[in-house]
Amino acid sequence: MKRILIKTPDKAYPVYIGTGAIEGLGSYIKDTFPALTNVMIITDETVRDLHLPELEAALKGLEPKVCTVPSGEKAKTFEVYYQCLSFALEQKLDRKSLILAFGGGAVGDLAGFVAATFMRGIPFIQIPTTILAHDSAVGGKVAINHPSGKNMVGSFYQPQAVFYDLAFLDSLPQKELRSGFAEVIKHSLIDDRNFYLNLKNNILTLESLPSDELSKMLTKGIEIKGRIVAEDEKEAGVRAFLNFGHTLGHAIEAEKGYGEWTHGESVAVGMLFALQLSKTLLNLCFDVNEFKRWLDKLGYKTDLPEDLSHSKLLERMKQDKKSEGQNVRFVLLEEVGKPVIYQVSDDLILRELDLFTK
Repeated sequence: MKRILIKTPDKAYPVYIGTGAIEGLGSYIKDTFPALTNVMIITDETVRDLHLPELEAALKGLEPKVCTVPSGEKAKTFEVYYQCLSFALEQKLDRKSLILAFGGGAVGDLAGFVAATFMRGIPFIQIPTTILAHDSAVGGKVAINHPSGKNMVGSFYQPQAVFYDLAFLDSLPQKELRSGFAEVIKHSLIDDRNFYLNLKNNILTLESLPSDELSKMLTKGIEIKGRIVAEDEKEAGVRAFLNFGHTLGHAIEAEKGYGEWTHGESVAVGMLFALQLSKTLLNLCFDVNEFKRWLDKLGYKTDLPEDLSHSKLLERMKQDKKSEGQNVRFVLLEEVGKPVIYQVSDDLILRELDLFTK
C-alpha cells in the first residue's frame, strides 16, 4: 500500500492506495477522532450489495449508520441530498460525527456536499470503489447536479483522508472501467507526454488490466492531480486544466440525460473534440485519428451522438462553470503536457461540431 500526501493551502491529508487499504480505516478513525460520536456511511445500492460487509468489518466497534442512495448520477439530486440530511438528523449526527463516502464519483460528490453543509461542515472520508473516483475523490470538489448543468450546486471541501482499496475494482463492469480510464488518459494528456505514450503503447485492452499496472496508473493520476490542487485549490488558475474534455463532455451528459452516457464516455468524446480544436486554433502537432483508433480499440464511443442538436450542446456549454459572460472557454493543448484556457466563439464551435460529425 502506498501513502500519498495531498497538500492544499488550508489542509493536508493522506491518500492510502493499494489492495487491502481499508484494513487500516478503523484504527485511523479511532486515532484521528477520539471524541467521535457517530459514523454515517453514504453508499449506493450496487456498492452496498457488493461490498458493504467488507467495510463494516473494517469498522468493527464503530456501529456505522448506513444511508443508501440510488446508483450513478441519480444520486446527485436535490431530493437525494435532502434525504441524506434528514437521515443524518434522524440518526442524531452532530458536529463531532463523521461521514464516509463509499462508492464511485457520484456518491463521493454527494456525500462530500452533505458533509460540507451539515451543521456548517463535519469531516468526511472518501472510500472510492471505481477507477473514475481516483480523480473525483481527491481535491475536494463536492457537488450535486441541477437540471441545467452538472455539479452546479457545490463547494470546495477537502476530505479528512482517502482510502482507495483496489480490491473493490475487481467487480467493475467494462463500462465503468472505460469511464474511469478516460480520466487517466486526461491526466496524461494535460501533464506528461511520456505517461500518455506509455498508456497508448501498452494498454490495448481494458479487459485484463494487471493489478500492478492499474495501481501505477492510478497512483500517477492521483499524484498529478495532487500537484495541481496544491497549486490551485479553488480553480482560480491551473486547476481548470483538469477539465480537459469536460466542456463538451458535460454538455453531452446533460443532453443525453445523466446516466445514459457515462461520465468517461462523454469526456472521451470531449477530449477528441478539444484535440481537434487545439489543432485548428493552436496548431497542435498530434495525430487525432490515431488517438481515435486507440479509443475505438478500447471500446469507447468516439462519435458525437447523432440525436444531439449542436445548438443545444452550445447552450449547455455556455452554462459550464468555466464559461464567463456566456463565452465558452475550452481547455486546449499547445502540446501534450501543456494545456491552456482558450475562449472560442459560438460560430467556430458550431462549425467545428459540424466537422466533427462528418
